[in-house]
Amino acid sequence: MITDSLGELLRKYRARAGLTQAALAEKAGLSEQAISVIERGTRSRPRVATIRVLTEALELDQGETAHFLAVARGKGRGPRAHGPETPSAEVLPMPWQLPPATPDFTGRAAQIEAVLSALRDPRRNGAVGLVAVTGMGGIGKTALAIQAAHKLVGSYPDGHLYLNLRGYGPGKPMTSTEALRQLLRSLGLDVQLIPEGVEEAAALLRSQLAGRRMLVLLDNATDVPHVLPLLPGSPGSAVIITSRGSMATLAGARQVRLDALSELESVELLSGVVGADRIAAEPAAAESLALLTGRLPLAVRLIGARLTARPTWPIHHLVDLLQDEGRRLDGLEAGETGVRASIASSVQFLETSERGLDRDAARALPLLSVPDGSDLLTAVAAHLLDVPVLRADAILERLVDLNLLDSVAPERYRFHDLIRAYGRELADQTLTPAERDAGLERIVRLYIGCAWRCHALTHEASPRLALATIQIEPLPALADLDSALRWFDDEQRNLTDRVAQATTSALAGTALLPELALALFGYFEPRRRWVEMGELGRGAAELAAQHGLPLMAAWLEHDSAIPEVENGGLESAAEHLFTALEMFRAQADIAGLARCCSSLTYVLGHLGRIDEALAFGNESLRLSQELGDPTLEGVAYTAVAGLHNQAGDHRRADEAFRHAIGLAEKSGDARSVYKRYINAGFSHLLVGRHDDAVSWTLQSLAIAEQTKDDIRLTEAHQTLTLALAAQGDFDRALGHAEAGLASARRAMNAIREGRLLLEIARINAAADDRSNALTNAAAAAAVLETVSPLHAAYAKELLALLRRGDTYSYMFTTHSI
Repeated sequence: MITDSLGELLRKYRARAGLTQAALAEKAGLSEQAISVIERGTRSRPRVATIRVLTEALELDQGETAHFLAVARGKGRGPRAHGPETPSAEVLPMPWQLPPATPDFTGRAAQIEAVLSALRDPRRNGAVGLVAVTGMGGIGKTALAIQAAHKLVGSYPDGHLYLNLRGYGPGKPMTSTEALRQLLRSLGLDVQLIPEGVEEAAALLRSQLAGRRMLVLLDNATDVPHVLPLLPGSPGSAVIITSRGSMATLAGARQVRLDALSELESVELLSGVVGADRIAAEPAAAESLALLTGRLPLAVRLIGARLTARPTWPIHHLVDLLQDEGRRLDGLEAGETGVRASIASSVQFLETSERGLDRDAARALPLLSVPDGSDLLTAVAAHLLDVPVLRADAILERLVDLNLLDSVAPERYRFHDLIRAYGRELADQTLTPAERDAGLERIVRLYIGCAWRCHALTHEASPRLALATIQIEPLPALADLDSALRWFDDEQRNLTDRVAQATTSALAGTALLPELALALFGYFEPRRRWVEMGELGRGAAELAAQHGLPLMAAWLEHDSAIPEVENGGLESAAEHLFTALEMFRAQADIAGLARCCSSLTYVLGHLGRIDEALAFGNESLRLSQELGDPTLEGVAYTAVAGLHNQAGDHRRADEAFRHAIGLAEKSGDARSVYKRYINAGFSHLLVGRHDDAVSWTLQSLAIAEQTKDDIRLTEAHQTLTLALAAQGDFDRALGHAEAGLASARRAMNAIREGRLLLEIARINAAADDRSNALTNAAAAAAVLETVSPLHAAYAKELLALLRRGDTYSYMFTTHSI
């Protein structure tokens, strides 16, 4: 039996190494007092971590290390003469409480590394290591935290503590007092020695962790105050916290926020659950399934388990079942661990909160989930909820805090698909159809007010403005023309989706939708959004007439011709314009008559009905001069100038164009100046005056470059492409085509993008560059297929010609730019 005590052994090894107590303490990273109490026998069983650093500092060999450890653990000596030791910090058990890591954990490499880099070195920053992992329920916070914790075991040899704080269920959240008592019991303290008060118990916990290297995983915390009493007070230990709530105010914590898995990671996780062979048999269905689960790890696992339990089901069958949003959460149920229960627990937390804002946020969730569209602006939410903007902002931010909503940009939010599905379930249960429709109506009214504001900025002399019935408080985002256009650029998809939703509601037969279509002319026209303009305007004139709004109906009828013209439907456009003309005459509206006459001048001229067109052109000039409206007069001069060009009277054409441009310059309207230069350029191009076309268009390009307007840049470069290619100057033409293509893509204008790809293909073909011609013609056809069937047909004709091997000479189509 070994007779040396631990203190005697330590003294012997220290003397052999030639170290004083102070020198050994410094080398081992311990206090001199710690060495002294061990040698005196006051502390006969120190922590394992202390023994380890002493064996390293004393440079003991393997046998000596084993001997030293055996004595330290009380296994190498006989029983102590003075009886059993009193439990103290030095004889507490080493807890190892981490739950097992998930065997098929997938992805999250960057987030795992973020946790490891923050906690790998316990003493790196001289402070307690803190990491907060946040995200919505079911996003995989706990799985990631446990995975990372297991990778850190080597850095924290004194043990691991794990505690589920139940912040968002199941059951009531664990109080800080309960959590402290459980942690202290895990460290071996007698429950009777644990103070009742939170502050005293927290101080005791800090004392027990002082000098140790322990990792604490606090799972499912409510918020920062929930965890503050549970944190160590001295460096060496570290804490990983998971929460659905925000931990942004936790000082010194590395924030790791989890979003949905990528599509690839979702399919990989599904493969780990159901088997790779099954995924390989239906890869497209597996990708669809990953999308329908919202790429939420919990949902992917649940749906995988459902498939595993049904080995005869093809994956696409489950895809079909989940397509119905109303049944989707049913397919992801698993009692208290299902997706619906996970989301519900967060909502219940808000509903039962003592804070009024939390309860307001819970009440708001169902109505906020009603509108279609990918994003939700603060201003839209305020109108939807019928609350002030500041209150809406607070509600949205509180939902973000609980990860029930994502903040994708300032004042722009987005629901996860499954949370929206849950919100709509609540809406069906708690809101009447009238309440849902009223919310949508408030959104449509907001859009109408914003559209009129934009209209006034882009077309300040527009006679349509007199028909506005809805005004709103000015939004800061609509303060100037560029800002207003960008606001609608960003909101266009949401607006389209919500208008489509409104047409299936009680709003379908109201006068709101025709007014919105008319108001949006001020956005559609400068942005050349002809497809959207055509879709929104379909049937709007008839609906306005039914509501006794004849002038609104007349303008909508006139405006419905514009998308037809832009896509080559001249005959159809003429029909709309003649109908509108009669409607304006019936109302004796001179401004409408003047605009209709100038539009007919343009359309009939392109149809070759020159005499008829010229008569309408002169009538438009007379009416606009009678009104004293220089804007309408300039439009009329531009239309007449084009007719003179077609008739071969180039002198009168140029005079009329200069007169139109002079009127625009005098008014200081850069938009009108640009339009008249570009129209002059295109008019000269159509009659073969290529040099003049280039000259006029270069001036429009200069204005576009000054204003940095991508739509104008696209049009100017496109017209120059046509003019230069018609002259055989293919190199310069391609340069302008490439520049226009870049502008079109920046403006996200698919029609312009497709048409420029088609022009590039035509130039390639004329230059006998067949390979690039085929590539660009195919790309043009793909882009134009859904947005412009007419131009898609031209692209397909060119493809067929190239595949036959026919020769090609450059020519462009004579549709408007």
